[in-house]
Amino acid sequence: MVTLSKSIGDRKSVIVGYDAVSPLGSDLNTQWENGINGKSGIAPLTRFQLSDNFPVHIAGEVPDIDTSPYPFLSPRELANWKSPIFKYAMLVVHRALEMSGIEITDELSPRVAVTFSSAVGGLETVIQADRRMMAEGKLPHPFTNPNSCINMVGGKISILTHATGPITSSITACSTGTTSMIMGAMLLETGKADVAICGAVDFALVETLVAGFATMNGAYKKKPNQPEEPAAFASRPFSINRRGFVISEGAGAIILTTKEFADTHGLNYSIQLAGWGMTSDAHHFVAPHVPTVSRCIAESIQHSGISPEDIDAINAHAASTQIGDKVEFEALKNIFRDNIPPTTANKSLIGHAMGASSAIETIFAMEGMNRDTLLPTINYQPDPEIPINSLQTKPNKLKQEFVLKNAFGFGGCNSCVVLQKIN
Repeated sequence: MVTLSKSIGDRKSVIVGYDAVSPLGSDLNTQWENGINGKSGIAPLTRFQLSDNFPVHIAGEVPDIDTSPYPFLSPRELANWKSPIFKYAMLVVHRALEMSGIEITDELSPRVAVTFSSAVGGLETVIQADRRMMAEGKLPHPFTNPNSCINMVGGKISILTHATGPITSSITACSTGTTSMIMGAMLLETGKADVAICGAVDFALVETLVAGFATMNGAYKKKPNQPEEPAAFASRPFSINRRGFVISEGAGAIILTTKEFADTHGLNYSIQLAGWGMTSDAHHFVAPHVPTVSRCIAESIQHSGISPEDIDAINAHAASTQIGDKVEFEALKNIFRDNIPPTTANKSLIGHAMGASSAIETIFAMEGMNRDTLLPTINYQPDPEIPINSLQTKPNKLKQEFVLKNAFGFGGCNSCVVLQKIN
């Protein structure tokens, strides 16, 4: 077992592996190439049959994956795990661990934490079971409740990887992915683990959920008595014609270790989690609040030991909502004044994958740091009330030492992280 160091610097979290699936593709290189080329992952909604009066017709759907190379994703292994969150969560974690080079041995196992989570979980299994009971009078499948338990995705990852350290499923709505990283970093810095399997998964394209987002005027829907716009143009953060978020799906896994552990075991890393901030709005159940969002950003920068002037780029939350985008801009103005760093909004490309979005976008941010490139924000039409002149609408070559990632969720849950390029 690794001897714990008393040095906070040695226990700082570094990223040794990551992987994602999103509407841009099922492997990371494809996603990056599609993103660089400004290709939208938004298309007609096909996850369920649409009635003529259903309000949402488009979505960001993850492509099918070839599960044959992965025995743990065989039809037999997945027979009782009908919710797609399990298949995709286990896939991205497996590939992220492969990238890291970590072998979870019996000796290491108690020192590996799992904070991987979900905002929605497998709720569709309960909905389907309820409909079956009402229509046919049949009792639910015995695995219905396990499929719907949000913490079960972490449990399945623990079983897959043999990680027996601390396990928790922190749920902070659409900031769940970044919160998972923060919780992992806490466990590493306090000496409770040497490795943390972080990230999030969400597959919320379920009829009831999609309709619910539409009726609360959160999700994009076409204008009444108007033809449907091309799906690729629907997700448009910070734009004057934004009409709400486009619901999507996906998963992202990030493997954190202490710097000490990575150095001792010869693991490769180029980015560390330099700092983070978490705040609660205590204001409104869905509308974000400028003061507490601003403080979350400020605290993440302060925790990193740097100044706002040191931030080289921002990966925005930017869900395309009327209030949310404006609040985020005002918060950025509070912190950076008239010098907001180059900013990109990945949801323009992939839509909003609920709790998984901040994990996927953090991975895109890290890929950009390693490639010295910012992904473009597509579909942008300037809004006079949001004069965000730093928004990158084309791929931009840019060396980035410090990148701020923002994530904000329903219930006033704010989680921001600062990533630092160190090699």
